Formats: sequence, structure tokens, C-alpha cells
Amino acid sequence: MKLEGRQDEFNSEAVTSGVRVRVVSRFSPQQSHPGHHQWFFIYTVTITNESSRTVQLISRHWIIENADGETDEVRGDGVVGEQPVLAPGEHFEYSSGCPLSTPFGTMHGTYHMLVEDGSAFEAEIAPFTLSEPYTVH
Repeated sequence: MKLEGRQDEFNSEAVTSGVRVRVVSRFSPQQSHPGHHQWFFIYTVTITNESSRTVQLISRHWIIENADGETDEVRGDGVVGEQPVLAPGEHFEYSSGCPLSTPFGTMHGTYHMLVEDGSAFEAEIAPFTLSEPYTVH
């Protein structure tokens, strides 16, 4: 796992069975309402197939935790309405968002990947931070 970034941007990266998942997250002040305990974060995921086999993203499983220790789990088919197929060397990028009731939290999870030979594996989504800039945790 690798974490880096500017004060307003947080990154994570993991490689599982030749599939690299990189996430960049940032706070969205335009979609947030701190006075109503609503903070919104945007994250961009890049999935790169560095293996020699074609893979398909079938489903996702996110674990989201806010600063109060409350956890939500999100499961569903594909990402942003797609189940992308990635040949060796190809990548897929998408952006999505996450609301929180606190100015700080974390996300991590897995993508269920199907390999062309019929096998499957869980590609790790390394933990990344959701944080309003200049917030002390």
C-alpha cells in the first residue's frame, strides 16, 4: 500500500494478481454542507491489468468508515454501470463519490475479478483517506 498526496488529495495503490488499483480522493466543497454534518468526497479509480491474462471486473465491495467509527458496506455489480474487460496492458478509469457525516473517514475494499480461464480473485483496493483539507484528526 502506498499513501501520498497534497493536503487536499489522498492516494492509495495495491496490486493483486497483476491488477493494479490506484485511487485518488479529494474533498468536494461544492457538494458538502458542514453545517448540516454532510461532507462529500470524490474519488477516481484507475484499474490497470499488468498481468498476461484478460480479466473482467464483475462486482465491487466497499467498506467505508467515518470519524465516529461507523461503518457502511456497499456491494454491487460492476462500477459506474459497467463491468469492464481489460486485456493485458489495458486500463479503466472512473470517478464516483462518497458522502460522510463527519469531515474525515476512510474507504477500502475489493473488486471481484473474473479471469479468462474461468478462475476468479479479489483485487485489493488499498485503504485511502477521505478528509476535509486542514482538518486535524
